[in-house]
Amino acid sequence: MTTVDETRAQITQFGKMLFDRQLTDAAGGNISVRVDDVVCITPRYSGQQRQWSVSPNEVLVVDMDGNKLEGDGDLSRESQVHLKLHNTYGEAGTTVVHAHARNVLVFAALNQPMPPVLEAHLKFGVTPVVKYAPAHSADLAENIAGALEGQEARIKNHAAGAIAPWHGLFIMAKNLPAGFDAVERFDTNAYCILMAHQMGLADHLTEQSEALVAAAQSYNKQLPT
Repeated sequence: MTTVDETRAQITQFGKMLFDRQLTDAAGGNISVRVDDVVCITPRYSGQQRQWSVSPNEVLVVDMDGNKLEGDGDLSRESQVHLKLHNTYGEAGTTVVHAHARNVLVFAALNQPMPPVLEAHLKFGVTPVVKYAPAHSADLAENIAGALEGQEARIKNHAAGAIAPWHGLFIMAKNLPAGFDAVERFDTNAYCILMAHQMGLADHLTEQSEALVAAAQSYNKQLPT
């Protein structure tokens, strides 16, 4: 089993990869991973002040109520969402990633859900946009948790996500590598949709998205039981 110290080191590595791949930005984003009955979470201003060059000792260790046990720095302002998801879906997954993924942010800015248009994204279904609540609020935590209700199987298998309008993407995943992978899949799916609009082929993409779902469902019916 991965230890708290190992988890803190892994969070710093994946946080830097998110930033380097433009899957989050200096303005925000955060990562948390539950280890037994504690949560390791990136500190406030990981992007703005550290440009995501966070050291393991700066990754905070908190209890399930958010009380700081270890680490240098202040608790992330989005910790309410993280702790809400860990306390609600902890049996399904261990990791929460909040990201300002560049292409997904367009859907956040437009307050629009995102359909799957790639086979690699099909397992996540349509990504919902939650009801607006201010960043860092308890209401936002409730809205994100509500959007993931009923998606425990997706979380156990890989991940599930929701878009906070005018804000960003929240992912709950089975583990940290799956969470990172899911953010990139979400952003790549968003990029394909945006490019289809730029090419004037958005209507064709909608048809193909429906065809993808139908083909997958038809194929699954043909598999032996």
